[in-house]
Amino acid sequence: MTITSFHPPRRTLMGPGPSDVHPRITEALSRPTIGHLDPEFIRMMDELKALIQFAFKTNNRLTLPISAPGSAGMEACFANLVDEGDKVIVCINGVFGGRMKESVERMGGTAVVVESDWGRAVDPTAVEEALKANADAKILAFVHAETSTGARSDAKVLCELARKYDCLSIVDAVTSLAGSELEVDEWGIDAIYSGSQKCLSCVPGLSPVSFSEAAIKKIESRKTKVRSWFLDMNLVMGYWGGEGKRAYHHTAPVNQLYALHEALCLLQDEGLDNSWQRHQLHHNALVTGLAAMGLEMLVPESERLAQLNAVVIPEGVDDLAVRQQLLKEYNLEIGAGLGAFAGKVWRIGLMGYAASQTNVLNCLSALESALLSQGHSFTPGLAVKAANDVYAG
Repeated sequence: MTITSFHPPRRTLMGPGPSDVHPRITEALSRPTIGHLDPEFIRMMDELKALIQFAFKTNNRLTLPISAPGSAGMEACFANLVDEGDKVIVCINGVFGGRMKESVERMGGTAVVVESDWGRAVDPTAVEEALKANADAKILAFVHAETSTGARSDAKVLCELARKYDCLSIVDAVTSLAGSELEVDEWGIDAIYSGSQKCLSCVPGLSPVSFSEAAIKKIESRKTKVRSWFLDMNLVMGYWGGEGKRAYHHTAPVNQLYALHEALCLLQDEGLDNSWQRHQLHHNALVTGLAAMGLEMLVPESERLAQLNAVVIPEGVDDLAVRQQLLKEYNLEIGAGLGAFAGKVWRIGLMGYAASQTNVLNCLSALESALLSQGHSFTPGLAVKAANDVYAG
């Protein structure tokens, strides 16, 4: 057997991630590879740290990209902050809150779970009740943008509660970074992680993280060693921190870091406020078009993410058949539901470079065709017109 080069098809990625990669980023990936301790690479690393601080809106000195995807960013936060026996309040309103609970337990901590309905934001009242009932809790952990449902929780209020009850906060911002308002310093977030493949329009494989001074103090005063050598911030900072010479820790993914640097330069050029507004505009157009086809959203408007849209599948419509038709006939990927919502919702992503008028209109047109072939009843043509009306103001 002779295996030849792999040439993937060109898709429009409108699922839960990865999202479409900006052409400037694919060009950045092709730049010459240099050593990960090269003086020029170290100069670029310093710029990259500053760009991540910009994106998170923080001055935290312990801010860097983990050389692995967002799941490793999650593990880095929990591995460094959860010590043996620590009690952690974990908010679960979807799949990724469940992963937080798993992380706490694997790090030797005790998870106290606050359950909220899937498709809804975390309930601050229930969180405060849990904090009152567990005065010895050390950490409050929650997902800002729950990718499994498209629900956005109020990170500002939840972090205020963490401070009120003398807890550190760990926040999952994998889907929210650059797509939703996010203010790490102003909201008092202690540890936060994200991913490169969502609203940053970058390739998968990197996880920007940031730790507050309070979080650093907790890391430095641990009773036990961090349970991961690779993710131990005490070691990683020897490579990412300080001035001048860096200590070797691991061989950094050089070209991927070029790509993240370029992605963050694009974000800087656009401006954070403009990026948040762009995602909201295209979300409004998409939702208006979907409504014209008789489709409903899972999440109430006030708790809804702009960049991840959970759409209720109409009765009698075959979930898999529609997604397969979109992929085969239109090279368009949308996501399936996860967990309790498998087969019940589609997850349509409008993230980063994919959040555009062209993609919204193409998606509505393709979805209209697929639904008509399934016998779903609506007036053809209204969806695109309704979305265009939004764009027309």
